[in-house]
Amino acid sequence: MASISLLRLSPIPTPKTLSKSHPFSSFNPPLTPFLKFPPKTRLSQKSTVTRMSYNPTPAIDRLVSAVSYTLPFFNSLQYGRFLFTKYPSLALLVDPLIPLLSLYRSIPYASFVAFFALYLGVVRNPSFSQYVRFNAMQAVTLDVLLVVPLLLTRILSPGRAGLGFKLMVWGHNALFLFSCFCFVYGLASSVLGKTPYLPFIAEAAGRQV
Repeated sequence: MASISLLRLSPIPTPKTLSKSHPFSSFNPPLTPFLKFPPKTRLSQKSTVTRMSYNPTPAIDRLVSAVSYTLPFFNSLQYGRFLFTKYPSLALLVDPLIPLLSLYRSIPYASFVAFFALYLGVVRNPSFSQYVRFNAMQAVTLDVLLVVPLLLTRILSPGRAGLGFKLMVWGHNALFLFSCFCFVYGLASSVLGKTPYLPFIAEAAGRQV
């Protein structure tokens, strides 16, 4: 009976009292490492955004950009006649392009027609993307620059011997090699969907687009 009365008289500790008196009441277990990872919904949203941001260059844009660089290359072949004469094996690299070159030259005023078609039909056409217009403008700018040395040669007429003739040969060879570099670089970049930046030309072309 005495034990029953003691149980009735002893106060029952409340949860607040237990939290203060318990020796492990101040122990807070660390968060599990699984809570540090973002929810699955965030991961799925992130992967969706990544897939949406990856937008490769369309095939039609690559094709038009690649074809644009053939205009200045075809017009620059006349500057390579000295190299072709000195190194006949170099002309073998151009042999696969002879059918296209023959068709190009069979059209009257083909150079002027192709120039205005590229400039008015592509560069100034807002239906094409910025990528296509920039590449076409680079090709047009390079084609214009290739006409200037030809005009200077006809005006100065350096002749067929002497220092003037040697300077003309060196200039023509340098222009041909530069145009070949621009053609290969622009063609490869366009096929891969990348933007080529031709030296001395990209800045001028960017201001016109």
